[in-house]
Amino acid sequence: MTQGSDARLDTGQAPGPPPDAVRASAKGAANGAGIAAAQAMFSADRASNGLGIELLHLGEGVAVVRMVVTAAMVNGHGTAHGGYLFLLADTAFACACNTDGAATVAAAADIDFVAPAHEGDALLATARERARFGRSGIYDVQVRRGDELVAEFRGRSRTLRGADTKETS
Repeated sequence: MTQGSDARLDTGQAPGPPPDAVRASAKGAANGAGIAAAQAMFSADRASNGLGIELLHLGEGVAVVRMVVTAAMVNGHGTAHGGYLFLLADTAFACACNTDGAATVAAAADIDFVAPAHEGDALLATARERARFGRSGIYDVQVRRGDELVAEFRGRSRTLRGADTKETS
């Protein structure tokens, strides 16, 4: 993956980032250090990397990750276990909320499962920042199989005290 404001791993299997992500990347051109910090955080994420999750795109407040559902991720009903879908969405959320460079963690999150995923499905999770206020943020993540919505996730973030941030509240 290349360093910079529009860090991307082109696998040839995923569409380019959504238009909002392109605009966010251009807007965040001055925030290359924040993008690099989010890349480094993802690179050190043994859980996500161990499941084969790929980071496809980072922009200011935006991230796109990809995961293929394996046989080990399938539950007794023959569908992808919801915990893996949550983990995929949470990984996109973590990448998006750390693009400003300040260490930021989840304060809370919830997910709505819309359609089942199955072994072999390639899933894309796209996270977008919706609001930032003080040390808190709200992010929405859509998990899709192609054009089909699989899950909707909302994450609430909190920047850690002492992290490099403009806000102190």
